[in-house]
Amino acid sequence: MTAKTAQVTRKQTRGRATVCLAALSLGLGISWTSPISAQGSGGGGPSLIRDTEIEEILHKDADPIFRVAGYDPRDVRILLVGDKELNAFTTSGQQIGINTGLILQTSNPNELMGVIAHETGHMAGGHPARSAEMMRAGMTPMLLTMGLGVLAMLAGAGEAGAMLMSNANYFGTLGALGYSREQEGRADQAGAGFLEAAGMSGQGIVDFFDNFRYQEVFSQARRYPYFQSHPISSERIDLLRSRIEKQPHYNAVDTPQDLAEHEIMKAKLEGFINPTQALINYKEKDQSYPARYARAIAYYQNRQPDYALRLIDGLLAQQPDNPYLYELKGQVLFEFGRPKEAEAPQRKSVALKPEAPLLRINLGQTLIGMGDRAKAQEGIQQLKLALNQENDNSVAWRLMADAYDKLGEDGQARLATAEEYFYLGAAREAYTFAKRAQEKLGKDTPEWRRANDIVMVSEPAARQQGGRGQRG
Repeated sequence: MTAKTAQVTRKQTRGRATVCLAALSLGLGISWTSPISAQGSGGGGPSLIRDTEIEEILHKDADPIFRVAGYDPRDVRILLVGDKELNAFTTSGQQIGINTGLILQTSNPNELMGVIAHETGHMAGGHPARSAEMMRAGMTPMLLTMGLGVLAMLAGAGEAGAMLMSNANYFGTLGALGYSREQEGRADQAGAGFLEAAGMSGQGIVDFFDNFRYQEVFSQARRYPYFQSHPISSERIDLLRSRIEKQPHYNAVDTPQDLAEHEIMKAKLEGFINPTQALINYKEKDQSYPARYARAIAYYQNRQPDYALRLIDGLLAQQPDNPYLYELKGQVLFEFGRPKEAEAPQRKSVALKPEAPLLRINLGQTLIGMGDRAKAQEGIQQLKLALNQENDNSVAWRLMADAYDKLGEDGQARLATAEEYFYLGAAREAYTFAKRAQEKLGKDTPEWRRANDIVMVSEPAARQQGGRGQRG
């Protein structure tokens, strides 16, 4: 994870299933820090996490499943939700959400891929989009979240209120994901077929469900959220097992590399999400790479940067070409007020992985934070390169607005803020800042025309939002 960020992008909200961020702290990497693009760490609610390393591991394992299901893996977004609850879900728009709590409960990649294959079965079956009952079920939490947003704004927390209101659909989606037992059975069978076609064993999904067979006897309120929306039964597990055991790849096993990457992913998540527990689980006598990685992150999260940096330097001596270790080192240095020292490791992370936009955003933030005009201009260029790959990254737009403000370029700053709100789906704010940008920018310049595009697109939605606010 990289520096703490609150990134909600248009791609992430595709299908109208937005994750509400518990906190909006500007930074780099997971939803907590640079290596992990932290979006909403430390808050009480769910957070949407971005982390290049974890996203790569998940896609490397899951992309074969997406391909045999008929999807281009580049079009499937895996949403990593920072929540200790065991849960996973599928939304319209080719999005699969996985809670960090579920990942930490899996013992190997095959179990996790079994869950993803099952969710791909829901996606392929169109289950999230077809049920009017599910949509009705989602209205109550959605309206409640919107109401909380209004209260927050009335209390003076305008930005937090806006985020709650714009992300109310996330809670509506979760409330609506009560799949029927018939749909569960179909997703099971489809997932089993996808795993076999991808050359993977289906044993993992059976084992995963079997580990939680006891949830069947719990009341609905006491079950994990996953088994509230995905009703489990012994009959369902046994039926799935009978199919899986007959498949040719039933005895296929995870490769040593897959197992190692799974442990690294879990160690990283544990260090960021549960730092105190990570220091208990990954004891000092454990000198394995995942254990030292988890401890380095945990010390950093527990505000002991010197301990963290010593561990990171030791890991770098072992893996001198690991971009994520340089990312983490830069993140620690930046967040503890040492941006000049953070620059070199951030540059190294980008040099080792130039195609990763989140790493460039981290470097851009570091350069902008150094208080030097030339560095700020270079930081803007790094952000622009990142936005060429992820033009809907709202954090990059916010950082760019801050940089232009420092440089005294008011028109560019307001345009960047308009872009940020545009990709957050906040039409009124996008419209307002785009109009202000037009006042500062030269007419008929590319920037003025872009501001005009935002005005034209946002104005109808802004009027609608304003009308709703007046009626409320």
